Amino acid sequence: MVSVGRHENITLLSYSQVESVSGYVGNFNVRVRRKARYVDEETCTGCGTCVEKCPWKKLPSEFDLGLGTRPAIYFHFAQAVPRVPVIDRENCAYFLKGKCRACEKFCQTKSINFEQQDQIVDLEVGTIILATGFKDYDPRHVPALGYGTLDNVLTGMELERLVNSGGPTSGEVRLKDGRRPERIALVHCVGSRQKPGTGDGHEYCSRVCCMYSLKLAHLMRDSLGAEVVEFYRDMRAFGKDYEAFSERVQREGVQLIRYEGEIAVERQDGHLSVRACDPFSGLPVEAQVDMVVLSTGMEPQIDQGSVARVFGVSRSPDGFFLEKHPKLAPVETTTDGVYLAGACQGPKDIPDTVAQGGAAAAAALSLMDHGFVDLEPFTSFINEARCGGCRTCEGLCPFHAIDMVEADGRRVARVNEVLCKGCGACAAACPAGAAEQRGFTLEQIYAEMEGALSGVGIVRQEAWG
Repeated sequence: MVSVGRHENITLLSYSQVESVSGYVGNFNVRVRRKARYVDEETCTGCGTCVEKCPWKKLPSEFDLGLGTRPAIYFHFAQAVPRVPVIDRENCAYFLKGKCRACEKFCQTKSINFEQQDQIVDLEVGTIILATGFKDYDPRHVPALGYGTLDNVLTGMELERLVNSGGPTSGEVRLKDGRRPERIALVHCVGSRQKPGTGDGHEYCSRVCCMYSLKLAHLMRDSLGAEVVEFYRDMRAFGKDYEAFSERVQREGVQLIRYEGEIAVERQDGHLSVRACDPFSGLPVEAQVDMVVLSTGMEPQIDQGSVARVFGVSRSPDGFFLEKHPKLAPVETTTDGVYLAGACQGPKDIPDTVAQGGAAAAAALSLMDHGFVDLEPFTSFINEARCGGCRTCEGLCPFHAIDMVEADGRRVARVNEVLCKGCGACAAACPAGAAEQRGFTLEQIYAEMEGALSGVGIVRQEAWG
């Protein structure tokens, strides 16, 4: 991140949102809203004095998943680039009551600006790479697991923050009553590999859950000396040296219990009881523990649908962005010049994400270096003499390739063949027959039918006139 922020050829627009994208490959026009931080990025040195002096320090920290607190002016996370804080307008005393301004008083560079407004930035770019990431599955959708209702039931990401030395507890893992957990259970496949009709969750495997569960089990054994039990459906250690790590964790004394079907967490005799069913014997299995960690899977971001509409990309049935071809074009989309990288395309771990990011960058650079774009020949076109200007095709085009223009004193449709992908929706729907597809005009289709039917003596019948 620091290298990116300092690179002379990279402009980093943090705390910003893309509002619209128009144009086509090589000529995209992107409108970005730079949200007001109420702190001047040009003069702020990132000293953190304003953060320390803010009296409103009781707000839940988003980065710490609510396990820690933050003030009303804060850094999103310790390594944020640029190192410039942002004021939470909805919780700032000045914006709520017109009082305080402690951050402004103690800022030595006079960088606090309560009058700052959002800025609109228009960019002209040749290619776009989407790397919007994923969202952690919310286990509240599975009430039987007790998340949010039972103490000491955490998600894997929450435990990650607790064991981190820079986290809210400086790396100390404690139960609600302050004791160290002596026995911990990890439950795999929370929100993943859910069979259709059996409850909330996704059918796909999130890929990363098994390995990060094993990693957490290793950390708990190493730092706490706690007993660890893992409830798993199938152990999917698919990456380089992953199987060796799985075997190492088992040698360290982690107990693995395979389960199938429903699994439940209950409070029993001052402990947490994890109950499941053994798939081999069909008998119930149970473990009494002090803490339960839920290995939640990946799912698309909440705004994945709106982002897909803005950038003109499709989504697969699971909600992730859809690549052009799963094997031959895994980083490309059906919109030329728009590429995918990371978990926005589907669940994947860090090595796969890095590899796909490099591939997307290489594809984007290759296209720009090429200097021109090869288009598919089967695009649509409008016979303007027939066009009645009804705009039926304009509304149906999924690639926004049709615009209404003035021609000979009347409004007619016209196809931008750079954007058109030849789906034929306009040709099928045009009531006047003005929209046609190259390679599939009526005359060409009739000729194909004649050739196919000539051997059985069927005579062509004219469709027009």
